[in-house]
Amino acid sequence: MPGLKPIPCKTAEELASAMGLPAAEASEWQFRHALLKRLKEVVLRQGMTHDEVAKRSGTSRTRVTAILNDDLDYASSDLLVRVLAVLGYRVRASVVKSNTTA
Repeated sequence: MPGLKPIPCKTAEELASAMGLPAAEASEWQFRHALLKRLKEVVLRQGMTHDEVAKRSGTSRTRVTAILNDDLDYASSDLLVRVLAVLGYRVRASVVKSNTTA
């Protein structure tokens, strides 16, 4: 689109700010993407099909395929945690004070 100037963003916080979203949303993106990265590693290592993952986790194959193709639009953090749990993994989270406020 003519007239639009790209805004380079190096962090999730910068991206959220450029989009006019609260910084807290950037934290959620980072958390979900960390879960996604680990989930993709687990599925690959275990050699599971999307259908196998879906059946074990109680969700649809279409949703699992979308998630494993980096589409997190309809995947909550709890769904990602549940899928990891049924694959034999426990999620641990840590909470630390940030340098910025939400």
